[in-house]
Amino acid sequence: MDDVNERAKAQWKEATTSRERVKEILEQTTEYQTVREIADRALTSEPTTRKYLDELVEEGRGVTTQDGRTTKYKRDEGTIVDERIAELRRTTTQQELIQGIREMKEEIHDYRDTYDVDSPETLALELEAGDPGWGDVGRWRSTKQNLAIAKAALQVSEAHRTVEA
Repeated sequence: MDDVNERAKAQWKEATTSRERVKEILEQTTEYQTVREIADRALTSEPTTRKYLDELVEEGRGVTTQDGRTTKYKRDEGTIVDERIAELRRTTTQQELIQGIREMKEEIHDYRDTYDVDSPETLALELEAGDPGWGDVGRWRSTKQNLAIAKAALQVSEAHRTVEA
């Protein structure tokens, strides 16, 4: 198995630039990580990784925090949301957005009825380890996020139509 992983890493490294790999890893990073952690995953040196991470932060693709003297990095969730909104606006019609919003609202309503709680966070507090409801906690959270993004895409589209009219 190690040979397969090593070959995959070598192919990835050969097919991409250091910057592309650092960007890809940053975009997957949801918890703050050090330059060393990201460099290891991106198959790049720490100085190269730091250079590209700083560029990506300046471009709005990442954010930083300080842990003592150590700078840690992760993706900028706001940029991810903006990109998802823009993608929805490019790939779906207003009617499709409205239908998707209706379906997600109905799904959330079903979760509330099924578990008799108002949120996935409340459901998580009530579940025991191994309870099959844990899968619904994740799906409910994802649906809430997708609903918020779909509503935002619809609002942005409406704002554009209003300005253009």
